[in-house]
Amino acid sequence: MDPALRTAATGMIAQQTRVEVIANNLANVNTTAFQRSRAQFEDLLYQTVREAQPVMDEGTDVIPAVQVGRGTRLSAVQRVTDQGPLHVTGRSLDIAIEGDGHLQVLRPSGDPAYTRDGSLTISDRGVLVTQQGYPVLPDVTVPIDASSVNISRDGVISAVLPGSVYPVELGRIELARFSNTAGLMALGENLFAETGASGQPLLGYPQEDGFGRVVQGALEGSNVEVVQEMVEMITALRAYETNSKAIKTAEEMGQMANNLIR
Repeated sequence: MDPALRTAATGMIAQQTRVEVIANNLANVNTTAFQRSRAQFEDLLYQTVREAQPVMDEGTDVIPAVQVGRGTRLSAVQRVTDQGPLHVTGRSLDIAIEGDGHLQVLRPSGDPAYTRDGSLTISDRGVLVTQQGYPVLPDVTVPIDASSVNISRDGVISAVLPGSVYPVELGRIELARFSNTAGLMALGENLFAETGASGQPLLGYPQEDGFGRVVQGALEGSNVEVVQEMVEMITALRAYETNSKAIKTAEEMGQMANNLIR
């Protein structure tokens, strides 16, 4: 097979993968606390047609080697961890993390997971859980007859109980952060899991030791910029089209070469 065909084919595959990543970003433009991804590529091996050699005698100028590239491939899909905009909801159990940190939740498997989606609710047992029903760690129980639930910027949860005039502290939200947030593994449902690339979680309270603050009555929006993604998609389409034309040109050249011997 003509090497140009294989080279252009790798380019088409790369741009198709790039469009898949862009499509996922656009699909989650309204997903709470979603973090966009971007595809990164690297060039493949090179064929050395001629080694580097001196112009005349040793010690003089050297002509560089002649190398021909053989295409590209996907090297990484990197998550962009820039914070999304905060949207005010006015709901007392909606919280946004302004700054560094993730909420900790307990999955059915017993393993912890991490999320920045702060759309919380209260289960039938009065436990503070996510919209999917995963308990927030550490456990916080809100009595059924409690009123005026308040979550302060430093994560303290309080409410007014029957027979009491002043709020009573029910617990405190604890956050987790990682040395490499982009290394977390996405699990779906706005959840992430710890990996070797992310490092172990460092636990702490909001507004302490560099952790972000909690904003009650707001949610973090997606950090996807629709205009930027559309520009990226148009660029990928043009690159895909150019590579397809390269395949067509290489095929036509091969046909012309075959016709010479007829």
